[in-house]
Amino acid sequence: MKRRHIGIISDTHGLARPEAISALKGSDLIIHAGDVGTPEVLRTLREIAPVIAVRGNVDREPWAQALRVSETVKVEQSWFYVIHDVTELNLDPVAAGFRAVIYGHSHRPSIQTRNGVLFLNPGSAGPRRFSLPITVALLYVTGSSLEPQWVELETVR
Repeated sequence: MKRRHIGIISDTHGLARPEAISALKGSDLIIHAGDVGTPEVLRTLREIAPVIAVRGNVDREPWAQALRVSETVKVEQSWFYVIHDVTELNLDPVAAGFRAVIYGHSHRPSIQTRNGVLFLNPGSAGPRRFSLPITVALLYVTGSSLEPQWVELETVR
């Protein structure tokens, strides 16, 4: 069974940090959970791997209209639901058969399992907000097994 390496990033707000790009190298797929900020961020990420991205609340320019508010992605045997703001989730991920909900918006990295569904927020890889860490996430998928981890890009001082 093949082990797939998924890079997850959010809330870049137009900033493609070299540390984030480096952390995502080797990904088979990159998921951007919204607040991309500029099309250049997506172009930079596409140089690493195919990109699935959703539109966040700051993505209001004409280029962002091509991004959907939510996306579904199948990796190996697992379906993921991607949305920027998890408070706008309008479905039951368990009933819908999703193994993971990937989201952003809060800039706070979070890995939780609720009723067998992984809820993963990679945090923010964009400009620093308050004293929150600068992070991305990696998700290793083997069959239906999901192994998430954060990568802290810059230590809060």
